[in-house]
Amino acid sequence: MIKRIRDNVKVSKDVGWLIPGLNVKRWLFLIFLGSALMVLGLLIIFDIRPIYQIMEFIRKAALVLPTEIIAIAIIFIGAIVFFNGWKKTTLSIMDMDSAKSGNSLLEKLYRRSKLNKGAKVVAIGGGTGLSMLLRGVKKYTNNITAVVTVGDDGGSSGRLREDMGILPPGDIRNCIAALADDDDLITELFQYRFKKGEGLEGHSFGNLFLTALCAITGNMVKAVKESSNVLNIRGVVLPATLDDMKLAAEFEDGTIVKGESNIPEEHKKIKRLFTEPEKCQALPEVIEAILQADLIILGPGSLFTSVIPNLLVSGIIEAIEASHAKKIYVCNIMTQPGETDNYSVASHVNALLNHAGGKKIIDAVLVNNSLPDNISDGYAKNGSIPVRLDMENIAPIGIEVVSQKLIQENKQGLVRHSSNRVARAVYYWYRKTVTKKTVIK
Repeated sequence: MIKRIRDNVKVSKDVGWLIPGLNVKRWLFLIFLGSALMVLGLLIIFDIRPIYQIMEFIRKAALVLPTEIIAIAIIFIGAIVFFNGWKKTTLSIMDMDSAKSGNSLLEKLYRRSKLNKGAKVVAIGGGTGLSMLLRGVKKYTNNITAVVTVGDDGGSSGRLREDMGILPPGDIRNCIAALADDDDLITELFQYRFKKGEGLEGHSFGNLFLTALCAITGNMVKAVKESSNVLNIRGVVLPATLDDMKLAAEFEDGTIVKGESNIPEEHKKIKRLFTEPEKCQALPEVIEAILQADLIILGPGSLFTSVIPNLLVSGIIEAIEASHAKKIYVCNIMTQPGETDNYSVASHVNALLNHAGGKKIIDAVLVNNSLPDNISDGYAKNGSIPVRLDMENIAPIGIEVVSQKLIQENKQGLVRHSSNRVARAVYYWYRKTVTKKTVIK
């Protein structure tokens, strides 16, 4: 049986276990060494001396066959017996999905080994945009830290926040699910939303689960960690702050509106966003992850209610600026009514930089360069239009523009980011910039 493991090189599925980087061969050697020592000890204890009989058998066999051939045959047979015994033992203690075939286990080990060596990525945002991004990024690395905004005050999260006095769990739940295996029944359960039931209707199981764990463990960070262990996610999900952060916006006409869910309802141009309390402290783990990151990704998502709120948390802007990571902003494809009406790419970037106090927190902006021919009429009816790429306004800012097709194909004419295309575009940009920097050095 043949299996393609990497770069179209065909190898036997058993030989595949010897691929470098699986961290298996060293343990095989330890098992062999330990087994040999235990056998030797038993022979000494029971005064068993099989060496003479074995050598006598080999001497007689050598009269018929060359000694080298006999030795190689014995080693080969011993290796086959040892290796198959080890593999069957390993499969028996693995989870059932992996144990169905050695092939599946081999792929999982190889993938884990490569992903564990991937770039350290910090993704900052919230809403569906961040969870979409994470589903793609996890295919390139396991070293992911998702920094999630906690300003949500609507829907199930808002109700739990109001009733239970906890951080809104909705965006955190979506990120945990995005970093887990999508086909896992536990993940589907985590995302299940009750459609009826007094007090339950509208709540998702994951939100209630996080709420219960928060009460048991004492805070949301511990609750998220325990939930992540249950779903065996690839990476870490962290709230931007543990403070009870609430959003407020000042519009260009001077009016101020409080509450994330109320801001888009005003349909006015936002001058600035701020929080109450004014100085919410960033989680230390968030700052550490940003400073140690190789790649920082902002967005996509609602500019003023998902992405920028993270920048308002004390310490995050300074950490991003100080980090040696490559930094990219994934711009939205369509404008969002009530938040970014008539915004261009430069308008999105300027809003980020203005709320960052003018600090250059991004090196590049990733934009979509393709739209479906049958784009839905619903966008125009809601006042949503494609975000315009205005190079003449971006060039003076000194931000690199990365233009790629980022949308999913669909028959309804809906404009949605493709998690695979976005993650691939970000990853290739990152690899290109890292390679360019190395060449220059």
